[in-house]
Amino acid sequence: MSRLDELIAELCPDGVALRELGSFSKGEKAKNTDKHCTLAYSITKGGLVRTEEYFKEAKVTSDDTSGYRIVKRNWFVYSPSRIDVGSINYLQDQDEVIVSPLNVVFSVDENTILPKYLLYFLQSRRGTWQILTSREGIEGTGRKLLPFEKMAKVLVPVPPIEIQLEIVRVLDQFNEYRGVLSEELSTRRKQYEYYRNQLLSFDTTTPKVLLNDIAENISSGKNKDRLDEGAFPVYGSTGIIAKTNNPVYDHEQILVARVGANAGYVHLADGQYDVSDNTLIVDIKKDYLLKYVYYMLVNMNLNQYAKGGGQPLITAGQLKMLSIPVPKYEVQQRIVNVLDNFDAICSDLNIGLPAEIEARQKQYEYYRDLLLTFVETGSTLATDRQTDRQTDRQTEHN
Repeated sequence: MSRLDELIAELCPDGVALRELGSFSKGEKAKNTDKHCTLAYSITKGGLVRTEEYFKEAKVTSDDTSGYRIVKRNWFVYSPSRIDVGSINYLQDQDEVIVSPLNVVFSVDENTILPKYLLYFLQSRRGTWQILTSREGIEGTGRKLLPFEKMAKVLVPVPPIEIQLEIVRVLDQFNEYRGVLSEELSTRRKQYEYYRNQLLSFDTTTPKVLLNDIAENISSGKNKDRLDEGAFPVYGSTGIIAKTNNPVYDHEQILVARVGANAGYVHLADGQYDVSDNTLIVDIKKDYLLKYVYYMLVNMNLNQYAKGGGQPLITAGQLKMLSIPVPKYEVQQRIVNVLDNFDAICSDLNIGLPAEIEARQKQYEYYRDLLLTFVETGSTLATDRQTDRQTDRQTEHN
């Protein structure tokens, strides 16, 4: 019998009752503070992280009426307008930070529930469904918010602390293993970037040409017809942003983000599609190997050429004047073959580490949802043995 089986049999053989989150939590009001603070904090799926938003004179004064919120260790914070993208977390690594007054802050009774256990539940399928269905719309705006009064109504299974600790331990192990895999993948990507730079570095004997001379055309997209559903993709600065039933292009081209923080990001579009006006289209002549030019532009880090402070911009004119080394066609092809293979190992979700990370993510989510799917008193929690059998069947199916 597993440790979790033993705890369930001993502490809650008849199942676990559901409790409203508000029965063991307390919403915290915004507070003025005279604490020195050089950085505000924002919420991510990984926790509360520092942002580059500096307070005036690196201090929030006691007469400040904006009411910045103080968040203490193990307190939860979320953005009520961004809750649908998982922006809820709790402060784990510091005693106290300051966040925007737009955020919602609440604390929990740690004698009743562990903060990490609660976070795992809120991220589970059942917790997420309750959160999404609790949001209320703002009339006339199309936006939805989740005030604390609504969050407080979320039903949470609250087993004894010993069982919470065991579930957290199991899920932490999954996360730790995924973290090791992600770190290994990051190392391999750095190696890939290093070798790509080596392969695309040429001596002075290799001829160079202007990008304008090897391109049929370099221009901005002009898409205006964007749908939630459609037969063909609409590409934006970093990927597909919408659909259309009226494609404009029907062959592979290089796309470069034209404006904003991602200015200079390089990607590819193929098939039938359209392109938004914040993206530049580089149509390479058939005499040149498009994929080679693509890798060269990626390696050139085009973001360094973006101009403007608030809204960085790269123009078609700038791209046209870029000087590109162009070796013999067979050399270009060998370079593309090597980089394609390396890129697949680092990025393809069907092979290598990305596939392993994806599989472990699915396994983690399966365990999390199963372990946290308590029902009303009278039923019991799924055991580890049941979970193992289910996971084995899921792995075979995948």
